[in-house]
Amino acid sequence: MSSDSIGQDYSSAVNTARDYYNSDDADHFYHQIWGGEDIHIGLYRSPDEAIATASRRTVEELAATLVRPLTNHHRVLDIGAGYGGAARYLAQTGGCEVVALNLSEAENRRNRELNAEQQLDSRITVVDGNFENVPLDDASVDVVWSQDAILHSGDRPRVIREVVRVLKPGGEFIFSDPMAADDCPPGVLTPILERIHLETLGSPGFYRQTCLQAGLQEVEPFRDETSQLIAHYSRVLEETEKHQAELGQRVSADYIERMKRGLRHWIDGGSQGFLSWGFFHFAKPDVSSEHANRA
Repeated sequence: MSSDSIGQDYSSAVNTARDYYNSDDADHFYHQIWGGEDIHIGLYRSPDEAIATASRRTVEELAATLVRPLTNHHRVLDIGAGYGGAARYLAQTGGCEVVALNLSEAENRRNRELNAEQQLDSRITVVDGNFENVPLDDASVDVVWSQDAILHSGDRPRVIREVVRVLKPGGEFIFSDPMAADDCPPGVLTPILERIHLETLGSPGFYRQTCLQAGLQEVEPFRDETSQLIAHYSRVLEETEKHQAELGQRVSADYIERMKRGLRHWIDGGSQGFLSWGFFHFAKPDVSSEHANRA
């Protein structure tokens, strides 16, 4: 169950993200600086907390919000799985099967290696693919999980529709994403969008409306943790500058300088109230249960 590969067509936005995360510079940088196994925004208890510790806390707190605790009878789909830290945590703590879907073959190689090292490759299938065309059957997973990945889609409503398609009735959808604030003025995020080669970001209102229109039900209101976005990018910038000489042995100087500029844009955007980040929790209605209750 350790690996799989699906030939797919990629949208322009997904192709751009794929090329970026497959580059040696990006792979070395994210593996060394961003959080190791977990390459998403962390939840910090102090300004100088280790990135890896804060990032793992995000996984733990998201998992704790599941209505139904995971068991070895459940199947989870992680879309945009990165190096697979969340997949391994869920497989270890819940004993569940996890499909780790990710567009970067470079990240997926590291994911598979870590799964084998931790003797979890029998529970985790790493799939080369993208979340605009999920290569799974209808109603085949109990949970869809995603951390800071959907922003890279050029068709986010399609991603949500794919989530609904593969979820079983009663299944849960838990995710986070770096977003524009609902009241973000036009044009102010241009430096960020140009850096990550996107035309737009989602917003809390956009995701809520899109999920509801796709037929999902809101389990919990959006949990706004935007201050953690600022804290995380600040820590990544700090660590980048602290270890710049060491990084320079494997990462190009141009990449490091562009990364530092980009991090400052994210910090500024968050500090000025133009950005948002937090947790969403939705579920697919279980029509059979509703009918049984009515009966």
